[in-house]
Amino acid sequence: LHFDAARKLGAVKLGYHVTVLPPGKRAFPYHFHYVNEELFLILSGTGSLRWPGGNIPLEPGDLIACPPGPGSAHQIVNTGAEDLRYLSLSTAEPNEIVEYPDSGKFGAYAGREAGKPFTDAAFHIFAPRSAAVDYWDGEE
Repeated sequence: LHFDAARKLGAVKLGYHVTVLPPGKRAFPYHFHYVNEELFLILSGTGSLRWPGGNIPLEPGDLIACPPGPGSAHQIVNTGAEDLRYLSLSTAEPNEIVEYPDSGKFGAYAGREAGKPFTDAAFHIFAPRSAAVDYWDGEE
């Protein structure tokens, strides 16, 4: 369950979300952002944060900062027996690139309105990094 509080509050430059993650579930794939910064506040339940330094346990009151860049790759997993609830706070830049180290893919979007899904952006794509072509490929 993912509740987007930003639109209800009239936020323009920040995103606010409350996520309820059932036991054994991951909130999102392991990833990092090139543009947006995220912060997570654990409200209830227990879990684990996967990041480049390994895994660390999470409990209520823990605060996690994820600035842009590969050094802040992250994934939250509910390792407890009850729902894990947390508040996400993030910048909401309209253009972003996200990289997914486990799968070797990236996602990019441009023209996203604050509070709306990336799939509603004027442009969005997910593709494997291996699909890269030369700058002049297909051009005359």
